[in-house]
Amino acid sequence: MSKLVGLDFEVFGTVQGVFFRKHTQKKGQELGLKGWCMNTDKGTVVGQLEGEEKKVEEMKHWLQQTGSPNSVIDKAIFQNEKEITSPSFASFEIRK
Repeated sequence: MSKLVGLDFEVFGTVQGVFFRKHTQKKGQELGLKGWCMNTDKGTVVGQLEGEEKKVEEMKHWLQQTGSPNSVIDKAIFQNEKEITSPSFASFEIRK
């Protein structure tokens, strides 16, 4: 079994009003990741990811390069990456 990791992320650019959270949730679910994402008052999207290291790396790449079809990603920041023993979230949800 591959090791599980968790991390925080924040994505900058045109990421609100372009279904970014919905696509992030969908991609997270496709990869079997747990966590959440939400809009911030400063126009970014923040969240947490948990899952197999390889899948988390794939999601990080997606958050940096792809996003939702109409989004324009300036940058994505990842912080507090750590190994975890089990996920602390049941699913991947969108928070308000």
